[in-house]
Amino acid sequence: MKLTYIGVDNIPMVSPGDDLLTQIDEGLASMGEQLLAADVIVIAQKIISKAENRYLDLTTVNPSGEAKQLAIEVDKDPRKVQAILDESNEVVRKRPGVLIVEQNQGFVQANAGIDQSNIDVEGIDAEDLCLLLPLDSDASAAGLCDAVKTRHNIEVGVIINDSVGRAWRLGTMGLAIGVAGFTALEDYIGRTDIYGRELVVTQVGAADEMAAGASLVMGQTTEKTPVVIVRGYNPSEPVDDALRGVKPLLRAKDMDMFR
Repeated sequence: MKLTYIGVDNIPMVSPGDDLLTQIDEGLASMGEQLLAADVIVIAQKIISKAENRYLDLTTVNPSGEAKQLAIEVDKDPRKVQAILDESNEVVRKRPGVLIVEQNQGFVQANAGIDQSNIDVEGIDAEDLCLLLPLDSDASAAGLCDAVKTRHNIEVGVIINDSVGRAWRLGTMGLAIGVAGFTALEDYIGRTDIYGRELVVTQVGAADEMAAGASLVMGQTTEKTPVVIVRGYNPSEPVDDALRGVKPLLRAKDMDMFR
């Protein structure tokens, strides 16, 4: 297999309601490229959230007693702590400067994925402005898949990519928080290795691996490359509904040794 990662140039700053597919098409056209069947579009969570107007003005947030107490423990703005709690199922870990939660969509992240970098809304002070994750990242990914099918009559995969830390290693990396158009987790259990031995536990987080690779192309600071096309993977739509979206990648809580 040969994989090619293509960073899409000339994606403009995204505003609520923008047509992201049009921006992707125009960016690719400026490079002499176009979407092809079986491409995987890896798109930064931030521009999905911007297009879906997932901004939050912290001046509108009234922190609860729980949020105020937790804010003291983790040394954070109690309004932001309340926003994190509102976007979470449970607090997983906490210490000064760090609040790890299970986000409403089921994955574990710092601060429920709430971000305050590289965002600007006229009339809202930068210290009060936050950007939340999409309400349903899988649905956002599926919507882009459908838009490509409608406009170009081709099947593609879509990954919504976010930067996360890991419990056992330093440094952030790209991670899929929304997936559509292919199975995020490749299951090799029951197959054999090159010596004929049966594989018992081997599963590959294909969506996460592509997300991580795309993050190197996207960059983390001022690169402004929020869309990457992965070519050569050749995704196929899962036949089983249980294999759709990001959920196959999420480890069951009772199997999570870090909780």
